[in-house]
Amino acid sequence: MGLKLELRCPQSVEGVAADPDPDWNFDDILKELNSLEMKLDKPPLLSKSIPCGNSNVRRTRSFVMHAPEFKTESSESEDEEENYQLDGKRYNFDEIYLSDDSDNESALDVQPYLMDEVGLEEDAFYELKHEYQLAVKEEIRNQISALEAKLMSENEKSTSALARIEKYKQARREMDKKLDAQYQRRIAEALDNHLTAIQRDRELRSQIEERKIRSDAAYEEARRKEKAMQEEKIRQEKAMQEEKLQQQKVMQEEKLRQEKAKADAKVKLKAEEAEGAAIEIERRVATEAVEREATVTSRSVASGKTQVEAVGPQTDATSRTLRAESLESRSNGTNKSHSEGDVYRASANALDVEHRRLQKLKEIYERDQQLRFNSNKDYTSYERNISRFIRQISGTKDNVRSKAIGLINILNDPHCPRSISIGTFAKKVASHCASPHTAFACGYVIVLVASQVPDVMDLLLAEFHRACIYTVPKHIVYSESAFKSKEDYYKSIGYREDDGKIESSEDYLKRLKSYMKLYGSLVQTEISGIQNVHGLKEGWTWLARFLNALPANRYTAVALSEFLQMAGFALFRRYKSQFRKILNIISQNFLVALKAREESGFQDVIVELQSYIEDKKFLQEPEGRSLQSSLLSRERIVN
Repeated sequence: MGLKLELRCPQSVEGVAADPDPDWNFDDILKELNSLEMKLDKPPLLSKSIPCGNSNVRRTRSFVMHAPEFKTESSESEDEEENYQLDGKRYNFDEIYLSDDSDNESALDVQPYLMDEVGLEEDAFYELKHEYQLAVKEEIRNQISALEAKLMSENEKSTSALARIEKYKQARREMDKKLDAQYQRRIAEALDNHLTAIQRDRELRSQIEERKIRSDAAYEEARRKEKAMQEEKIRQEKAMQEEKLQQQKVMQEEKLRQEKAKADAKVKLKAEEAEGAAIEIERRVATEAVEREATVTSRSVASGKTQVEAVGPQTDATSRTLRAESLESRSNGTNKSHSEGDVYRASANALDVEHRRLQKLKEIYERDQQLRFNSNKDYTSYERNISRFIRQISGTKDNVRSKAIGLINILNDPHCPRSISIGTFAKKVASHCASPHTAFACGYVIVLVASQVPDVMDLLLAEFHRACIYTVPKHIVYSESAFKSKEDYYKSIGYREDDGKIESSEDYLKRLKSYMKLYGSLVQTEISGIQNVHGLKEGWTWLARFLNALPANRYTAVALSEFLQMAGFALFRRYKSQFRKILNIISQNFLVALKAREESGFQDVIVELQSYIEDKKFLQEPEGRSLQSSLLSRERIVN
């Protein structure tokens, strides 16, 4: 008798089959039934009778169930029981229905029918099916949990992979930035090298031009010497003729002189008597003038209104020094006015310092010439290097530091005598007067070099005094008795002569401005950790000596204006109200005297001084005073 078995659940739910193994064969069912029978200690209920065909064919296989002999309550005969043999029936499970709900009513309706028909087998099969369903569900849960775990691990892997990709992107960006910075740095270095090559080329061209100029000058000098020799011969011939004529004249004049000598002797005796009386009168007048001047000076110092020396720094020692210097300059100036004809206008101390510096410079140059004469060694390479370093000075910190170190190394080189190196340095710096930016940078270089080579400062200031007398400060007054002509006077105050012609006043004033700018920048230079031996104190002394001794004219006005524009800012920061008093004296005395001259060419400098004082330009830092930190090419890299 065949049994139709159906699962009490749908075959699939939302695409998931109830049977995890759709190719379940008959051997697997037998194994499960045998294991169940062994647990119950009963003979096996099912045995394999017909082998299944292809195991891969889904739900098309049948199996044979052998039932043991048992008695029924029907009216079957005993013969039929003895002869009964069940060969087996084939049951096809092609349409198996599996339900997720174990309490389905349709499944419950089938159970009594099966139990009524076959009780024990159906119960065993039901138990087996139930256990199998539980195992399938557990396996499905395990697979689902495994899939979830695998999905989570895949998510974690993908997240970590994305993080690694992001890190790689960031590292790549950093690498690109570094490569870009290196590329820009290489470009900047190439640009600097290119600029250096251009500078070198310009230097070579300038050297070639200098050599040409020297050769041309030597050729012209040779021509001049030849002309001079020819002219000298002509002069000698003329001189021989003139000597003959003069001898004849001398003989005649000698007779006349003898006659005049007798008459002059009488006149001389009368003149000596008159001169003695005049000298006595001059001594009395000079004594009275000195006494009057001392009285006026003591009154002005006591009142503190008319003398510049009273307006000094707040330290008592400096004030006493300036007052004493003022009185000394006044007394010495009175004596010199009688002895030198009122030619020089300067403080006695300033003239002494100038003389000492010029004497030292003269000794250095004499020693230099002697060394060059006695030695066959050529020192022109050292001179070229010093000149090149000075020409290459610019307004950046790195440039100033590198040029100062290079110059210090040259000055301290044992292979080059100190007199030659420092003398060349002083000459080149004194001739290097350009824009205010270069002037401030030169001031820094001079202070740095002087801190390591102290002799440089006095020699450099001596060169300044030779090039511009107002750096002393000193002024020379024109006097017909002291100078043969106006040209001699101009030469004495610093005018240059070229081919027998004196330069114009405009050119002279341009050079005067440049020298005063360089001197003012040197005075106001302050470097932390380094002492400027010719700093603000010397600048204040210069200002006091200038206002005490020098008259108000075009030259002194230009010198004062340029000095204030360069050093006024630093002097005000140091001396505050005392510097304001100095400016008041300039406004009330110097400018008033300058306007009273009523000469042409004064208006520009008067306007500059008035604007500087009234607009308070000393509160503004002059352009170029603070050095730049780096070159423009390097600043582009940083930006």
